[in-house]
Amino acid sequence: MTATAALAARHPPDARLPVWMIVLAGSPIVLCMAIMGLPELADDHAAAFRVLFALTYLAWSVPIAIVQRHLWRKVPAWALVAVMLAATYACSIVNNVLAQVLSMHWGRTPNFTWARNLSGLDGCWLALIAFCAIHAVVAHAHELRAARERVREAEGLARDAELRALRYQMHPHFLFNTLNAISALVTERRNDDATRMLSTLGDLLRATLESGHLHEVSLADELATTQLYLDIEKVRLGDRLGLDVKAGPDVLRARVPSLLIQPLVENAIRHGIARLREPGRLGVQVSRDGERLRIVVTNDGPPTEPRGVGQAIGLANVRERLSRLYGDRQHVDLDLAAQGGCRVEIVMPFQAAAPRETV
Repeated sequence: MTATAALAARHPPDARLPVWMIVLAGSPIVLCMAIMGLPELADDHAAAFRVLFALTYLAWSVPIAIVQRHLWRKVPAWALVAVMLAATYACSIVNNVLAQVLSMHWGRTPNFTWARNLSGLDGCWLALIAFCAIHAVVAHAHELRAARERVREAEGLARDAELRALRYQMHPHFLFNTLNAISALVTERRNDDATRMLSTLGDLLRATLESGHLHEVSLADELATTQLYLDIEKVRLGDRLGLDVKAGPDVLRARVPSLLIQPLVENAIRHGIARLREPGRLGVQVSRDGERLRIVVTNDGPPTEPRGVGQAIGLANVRERLSRLYGDRQHVDLDLAAQGGCRVEIVMPFQAAAPRETV
């Protein structure tokens, strides 16, 4: 589903407040009408007239709301105001007719006169005008909130697309390097090693594809995926690759971006240990510092220009993904030793996931 289709599904063009909610929003006007009629309660039948106007107001509010909602955003504002003034005034005339008939029944008015029906505001015209104003305010607030929600969802969908693009950028890069390694093993006639590497590569690709829709996974799952990659490199490098992976049980449930550690490990081996004549050591340490998670990747290696390491696709990808996921709450530090070797430190928010849960 595209971003536009997803937004349309959540916010269809005709999604508006139900009429009953609009009527409910205008219900306090009945209380105002009752308060305004308090001085007249001493007169005979005054309460009956107030009840009549309150009931007719509630009855008229439903069709008035329907008409106003039908014309909303379809006609100019001045035309909408004119139509609603005329419609509410017509309702007020009907109310005045009913009130005059009732007054004649009680002997308060000797004759029926149209002049009385067409003048004055007793037939709750002001109340209906106030109801239309409340309707306009509520409708505008609802549209504004819906627009803000659409903006937030659009930003979320755009962020999701960017994260997926960054994540998928890693696959061809990693696959190219691994296939090159397998090709080298075949060239060296290390067929058994090549077969084991192909089998491990299949497991690794299966693991990454199963979590392809996820931006974050548990640290335990991320370390398991990284270990599959290290198994591949161990076949290729043998005793030349020494490993030191440390992660306490208190951090295994932490949520981390998927394929976060693997590209750092790949860079450490490719730009460092693989270029050494003697064995080298790769270290991965994960620890918790209060509300922060600290990941440190170190490796031995020959002297390397900072620019070459800093522009490695894996590290650049990690920086971009962390920035989009956590903003200013994360940072990535790269230190190069003068005699060779590299240290990458990542600090990010610690967020725990449920056991065996991927996020």
